[in-house]
Amino acid sequence: MTFIPNWEEFEKSAEMLYLRDPLNTRYSTKYSHSKGVFLVKITDNKKCLQYKTEVQQDVRKIDKFITNLMRHMASDE
Repeated sequence: MTFIPNWEEFEKSAEMLYLRDPLNTRYSTKYSHSKGVFLVKITDNKKCLQYKTEVQQDVRKIDKFITNLMRHMASDE
């Protein structure tokens, strides 16, 4: 599992991972209240990317990214 420290790099890598194999790619999110950490993980069973943050602005970026990813998943293309 690879932690990517930069949001832009994670977003770009995660989108490429999804576009390479959309049927086998999945994501999960996790929030730890005691640690104040929000974690996003995306995998295609071969490669796993993770991003961890404690910053509120990053959570908004993650929400926007997940919404965009869901649009890709729901489209017929």
